[in-house]
Amino acid sequence: MTTSLLPVLLSIVCAMPQDPASKAPTDAPSAPATKESSRRSRKAEPAPAPSAPRAPVEVPKDLSPIIATAAERLVAMQEEPGQWPYEGVYRVGGKIPVGYRIGGTGICGEALLRAPGHAGDPARVAAIGKAIAFVCEGIKEPLMSPDDYDGGYDVRGWGMCYGARFLLAAQRTGAVPEAMRDQVKAATEWYLAALAKLEIPKVGGWTYSRQPGRETPCPASPFMTAPCLETFFAAKAQGHAVDAAMIERALKALAGTTATGSGYVDYSGGKGVKDKADQIPGAVGRMCAAEVAMTLAGRGSPEGLERAIEAFCAHWDALEVRRAKTGTHIAPYGVAPYYFYYAHYYAAQAIALLPEDRRARHWTVFNELLFRTRSAEGTWNDRVFPRSANFGTAMSMMTLLMQQQGAAEPARWGPTAPVGSE
Repeated sequence: MTTSLLPVLLSIVCAMPQDPASKAPTDAPSAPATKESSRRSRKAEPAPAPSAPRAPVEVPKDLSPIIATAAERLVAMQEEPGQWPYEGVYRVGGKIPVGYRIGGTGICGEALLRAPGHAGDPARVAAIGKAIAFVCEGIKEPLMSPDDYDGGYDVRGWGMCYGARFLLAAQRTGAVPEAMRDQVKAATEWYLAALAKLEIPKVGGWTYSRQPGRETPCPASPFMTAPCLETFFAAKAQGHAVDAAMIERALKALAGTTATGSGYVDYSGGKGVKDKADQIPGAVGRMCAAEVAMTLAGRGSPEGLERAIEAFCAHWDALEVRRAKTGTHIAPYGVAPYYFYYAHYYAAQAIALLPEDRRARHWTVFNELLFRTRSAEGTWNDRVFPRSANFGTAMSMMTLLMQQQGAAEPARWGPTAPVGSE
């Protein structure tokens, strides 16, 4: 993600697009940079000018073979006992935290579910089945308990968000084995309830790091709040009870991170967020994510979506200069490597939500950017870790799937919300 940024998530990345501000190697993100550290970072890693020329890149007219190759690579990258761990620098007890393992598995599993023909591919069916079992077992992990969290940097919320989202997608697409239906239903409800418990007190929304104290309020993280909202929108569309007041609080918190002038979205913020238009190159991913969530709730606009999309495309080089590099929140924009494909995913969602006659030109530019970073093996990776190609490939694969005819749009929030499958 980015600091002003965020991501972080962000990933979840985030992103799982994020890593912590402490308890991690020197590659980990830190608290907002001091003037001294910002000067060091700026000297070490200057951002390119948005107007820097880009060499031509070939984009295949038929995306189906590209998606099929990505699916094959994802199946091959699955690890026992059925997981695709998201790997960042953050460790708990020297190991990849369970929130990253569940969340990464959810993202990769959902990508395979969205790809055409998964039901007729025995390798994909087996991989998805193992992933479902792994995510269901995750509710037993002590470090996933919402009741034991008392503040600090923590990624269990990402596991809850993307774990629930994957299980919802598995049920929606009929991918759950008959013998596991009750277990999957129970695990889905557990993840949704657990994520609701992690709502920021009084303020609303979600974040990956709080001050100590269960009842201590803090600013919402837009890059995390937007995906969590989408998960609850999907849950409501599939018949789960979702607290409308919780959603309203989250939407209000998300709106509070957005400046009314340029559309800049702060790393975290509240009412009266300062418009840092000069920091838009580091905010483009969360700008797209926030506008998508607001649009799905009936509070965005095509103009807002296009503003975020155009910012993403114009400032893509500020993201690319940090891809697959060490370090995290590097000045001047605070962009971290794990923010890269998170930003692509939400830029693609924003394009897909535009009126049909406005999409084509944006898809052309978007694909030219996405294919600049595809490996010779047909994968995408924004980290220095080979394993994290699973996350990058899954996120990129889903952006391509959004462009195919017949791709259903995400679930919307409201009394007549349709069941989506994105």
